[in-house]
Amino acid sequence: MAKDIAPNLILKNGKITTLSKKSSVVTAIGLADGKVLATGSDSDIMKFARKETRIIDLNKRRVIPGLNDSHMHLIRGGLYYNLELRWEGVPSIALALEMLKKQAERTPAPQWVRVVGGWSEFQFKERRMPTLTEINKAAPDTPVFVLHLYGRALLNQAAIRVLGIDKNTPNPPGGFIEKDRQGNPSGLLVAQPSALILYSTLAKGPSLPEEYQYNSSRHFMREMNRLGITSVIDAGGGGQNYPDDYKVIQKLHDNGDMTVRVAYNLFAQKKGEELEDYKRWTGMTKPEQGDDLLRLNGAGENLTWSAADFENFLEPYPTLAPVMEKELEDIVRILVENRWPFRIHATYDETIGRFLNVFERVNRDMPFNGLRFFIDHAETVTEKNIERIKALGGGIAVQHRMAFQGEYFVDRYGADAVQHTPPIRKMLDMGVPVGGGTDATRVASYNPWVSLYWMVTGKTVGGLEMYDEANCLDRETALYLWTKGSSWFSGEDHVKGALQADEYADLAVLSDDFMAVPDEKIKHLYAVMTIMGGNIVHATDEFSDFNPTLPPAMPDWSPVNEFGGYYGLQQTGAGTAVNNKIASGDCCANACSIHGHHHDIAWNNPIPIDDTVKNAFWGAVGCSCFAV
Repeated sequence: MAKDIAPNLILKNGKITTLSKKSSVVTAIGLADGKVLATGSDSDIMKFARKETRIIDLNKRRVIPGLNDSHMHLIRGGLYYNLELRWEGVPSIALALEMLKKQAERTPAPQWVRVVGGWSEFQFKERRMPTLTEINKAAPDTPVFVLHLYGRALLNQAAIRVLGIDKNTPNPPGGFIEKDRQGNPSGLLVAQPSALILYSTLAKGPSLPEEYQYNSSRHFMREMNRLGITSVIDAGGGGQNYPDDYKVIQKLHDNGDMTVRVAYNLFAQKKGEELEDYKRWTGMTKPEQGDDLLRLNGAGENLTWSAADFENFLEPYPTLAPVMEKELEDIVRILVENRWPFRIHATYDETIGRFLNVFERVNRDMPFNGLRFFIDHAETVTEKNIERIKALGGGIAVQHRMAFQGEYFVDRYGADAVQHTPPIRKMLDMGVPVGGGTDATRVASYNPWVSLYWMVTGKTVGGLEMYDEANCLDRETALYLWTKGSSWFSGEDHVKGALQADEYADLAVLSDDFMAVPDEKIKHLYAVMTIMGGNIVHATDEFSDFNPTLPPAMPDWSPVNEFGGYYGLQQTGAGTAVNNKIASGDCCANACSIHGHHHDIAWNNPIPIDDTVKNAFWGAVGCSCFAV
């Protein structure tokens, strides 16, 4: 620290994990002008204090670099956050349904109640899905849309009426509408093979006016801060058009209301027009346009719709059409020619191999030569393809989707296959850049501590042990992937991800010691204070006096005002869990529709079904549909 520079803020008396090569743990840190000035002992740093320096005692708390989600959908998620009822972390169906009932009563017409991602039936003590009967009972009059992973959506009868779905409604592209023997829609939408039916239906719900979207995005960023996140790389998304749907995030930036750094990728929107999207975008903007708070990162994660291999382990591996290679190559050539970094969604090794064939062909004609690209997800990538990614200079962004779908993967592919899905340890051993993330908000939860728990323990949210020690990470390595590791994916690894001189002053003070708490407590951690760019953007517990004000969520009936965000972390107004036993009588024809395509909608003629599915969906209620 230069002696003529006074720190704006000193944090002392802590356990600060710097992830610096020079010193891994110190007790104090000095910050000035949005960057780290120095770290060291209390006496080392306090000697630089001046009269104007704010000094905060950390009370021996653990401090980490600000977390950086290398793959999430913050921009789109922020526009809708205030509309969504979160079941993330909710421990039982009984409580989830109580929340649904209460929110349905609070939600005015024509709005819907939306439960959109981030939960798994295996998190519930009942170890099953809610039934359509239960959802209709909880919300008989207000339209309800419940998204479950990439596989299905549950609609109550009010939503079916609003959407105009009846016995004459044909199946849309990418899925089917389940109907009973009388031909009436049950309320179950099934994705086969892609999630298009789910997302296109969700898009029909009413949106918020721009003023409310602005407020919603602020609340979503504060939720990120509450969990220790200070940066994200936004992977774009369906229905997220550039530049129209970026107006709110740009206004937040211009007004000084950004509390999370965002590097965003542009996602091809309409099938058949992907190449035109990228020709247009490469002509109107360029990577790194913006600043350290909001900047363009490149292309993807969708480059062409023909390359989408949605991970839905309830369905077989999707074979991509032969046209994919030509469509992808045309787009990659445009990107390489214009030196645009790119990312691409790929769940399966078969898909990754075909992508790499294209990339290698382009590279022979137009060398990547350090152009940053990376594969998103890569659950089943093999050592051979990891080596090919490395040879081209690429990286792999991994997410904790397996923590929500591990049970399904084991059911389809077996316990041996899940051992290295994805093979994170192998990626690291082979020297490929790896970043941690969530893929929130529509599939896995945005909670980074669930991801870190998964990396360290190898367990799903339901407690299934997928990995042995060979594919689990020690805590410091897992933290590194969520900080310095992720910063490579936006080309910011020289200024972000460690608490050392001249890097961004982004950090989180934790509710408990990540390096020491028992494994099961990792997923319950949160930040008691979060600093981004040297400014306190969230504070609670003994630091609550420093918490910046935030207007109430808009509209006033927003689920955020009643239930907050991720359940169980300083939750207020969430009600009390109902411990009433769900009677087996609740399992009726509508209830059976939850797993309709598993048993051919056998309302009165139940057929055998394997124990894994039985236990997952109905083991807790003694459903008579499984009589054999």
